[in-house]
Amino acid sequence: MIDPGQLPILIVIIPLFGAFAVSLAGCCLSKRWCLPLTVLALAGSGWAALATLNQVIARGPLNYRLGGWPPPMGIEYVVDHLNGLVLVVITVVALLAAVASKRSVEAEMPNRINLYYPLYLLLVTGLLGMTITGDAFNLYVLLEISALTTYALIAVGRVRALHAGFNYLILGTIGASLYLLGVGHLYIMTGSLNMADLAVILPDLYNSPAVLTGFILILVGIWTKMAFFPLHTWLPNSYTYAPDATSCLIAPLMTKVSVYIMLRMMFSLFTPAYVFHHLEVAAPIVWLAAAAIVGGSLLALTQKDFKKMLTYLIVAEVGYMVGGAWLANRYGITGAILHILNDALMTLCLFLAAAAIIYKVGGRKLADLKGIFHRMPLTMAAFMVGALSMIGVPPTAGFFSKWYLILGGIQAGRWEFVAALLFSSLVNAVIFFRIVEIGFFEKPESGEVAEAPLSMLVPLLLVAVSLVVIGIYSGEIVTTIIQHAVPEGI
Repeated sequence: MIDPGQLPILIVIIPLFGAFAVSLAGCCLSKRWCLPLTVLALAGSGWAALATLNQVIARGPLNYRLGGWPPPMGIEYVVDHLNGLVLVVITVVALLAAVASKRSVEAEMPNRINLYYPLYLLLVTGLLGMTITGDAFNLYVLLEISALTTYALIAVGRVRALHAGFNYLILGTIGASLYLLGVGHLYIMTGSLNMADLAVILPDLYNSPAVLTGFILILVGIWTKMAFFPLHTWLPNSYTYAPDATSCLIAPLMTKVSVYIMLRMMFSLFTPAYVFHHLEVAAPIVWLAAAAIVGGSLLALTQKDFKKMLTYLIVAEVGYMVGGAWLANRYGITGAILHILNDALMTLCLFLAAAAIIYKVGGRKLADLKGIFHRMPLTMAAFMVGALSMIGVPPTAGFFSKWYLILGGIQAGRWEFVAALLFSSLVNAVIFFRIVEIGFFEKPESGEVAEAPLSMLVPLLLVAVSLVVIGIYSGEIVTTIIQHAVPEGI
């Protein structure tokens, strides 16, 4: 019987040890063991994450001391309603993306399967560790683990993947370095790296220029990692030219985990009193978020590459979550947190569908989608659920997080943000209607393409169904989990 108190560490060490097991199995036994062991490790981590979230809902936040060392000297894992939800999102998305990856990996990297899946698990380990840690420096270490594995997973792709991965490496290193410099400023001023301890010490140092510098460095570093406009330039090519299996993992998760880290820094380390009241920066940041939404949407509208079009939609979605968080009211923050869940699943749905289409059709231009609704009806049905959710059509999940964001914008009197949200929904409708027009009404030039393989189709359909189910149960998710994640007094 597993001790419930050990569940937080199991979330991280199961995929970590799984990476070593997959590597040994791939080298010493057979490459056929790599994917089953990967799926097993992710299922185990997902079970631990879900069980931990249930404990948090029932009993409140959990603390786990690594090595028995008490904080602030020792590293502490903390699970509350906010990161408990994100941990479940990471493991579920990674599991579904891994199941769907079989055919893509075999087609694109037949000789690197034993290398690909250990990196896949190490990336998931880094994302989970970043989410669960309560130590600011430990977060940097895990950030680098996830970054290094991401660079490798992107660079193994074809055509321009190596160049895109190198650009990501440069900008990602700059972002991580800025974050580390910011943490260094805080350590010099406080002598602590534990986030809870820093939150107690920092109020007496609110007027310190060093603390302000640390905050700016941390914030800009995180914005670079999340591709917040105009720091987004690394993302489109990286996600477009990465192997399809890699895109299905990093597109739904990397930016969302970075948004979570931003929320954690704002609420658990610097506190709302500092970021919303002591500093007067919320208004320009919301303007930047509105620019990100409009800019990302317009750039997506101009694309002829199906996959790159989806990557620019991610840039716009980051603006949704950043803007919602900096509205500084309960509706906006609720919408931002709910959108982490919804956007992860929407993006996963769209990229799984894109991977299936590219695998069967062999191209990713919009012109390659002629007649695709007749040739791959189930794949495109699932794709349309993701598209409707991205537009914000009820009862899909995307509608409800957008609704909270719009309410937050109205309550804060930030009409530019509300207008950007409505504009983005309109542009999304135009983008996806164009795909319907090409895929349904235009006839293919030649050839018949069968439906996607079951290993791709089943995860895709599960995600599409979940977008409707989560939309229907959004109220319960908000009242049971998210309302406890919004800081008191907001």
